[in-house]
Amino acid sequence: MNQEINRILWKCRRGMREIDLLLREFSQNKLNELNKSDIDIFNEILNYDDQRLYDFIFKKEPLDNRMHEKFIETNLKKFNDQGNF
Repeated sequence: MNQEINRILWKCRRGMREIDLLLREFSQNKLNELNKSDIDIFNEILNYDDQRLYDFIFKKEPLDNRMHEKFIETNLKKFNDQGNF
């Protein structure tokens, strides 16, 4: 599991500053609290390119994957709205 977490932390390093900060802060503060299923979903979300994530998080453009959208809405956007980013 540690190896998987390390890979996820590495995948959180992004080219777009806003996404990089959000993903790294979330992963450093909340990743250890996620269950295996949520870690898998988060890992899948990290496969999106930065622009697509930015468009969903900040412009509300759909990802066309309800499971990913729900995870982002309940975890990443909530984390962002609490002023952690």
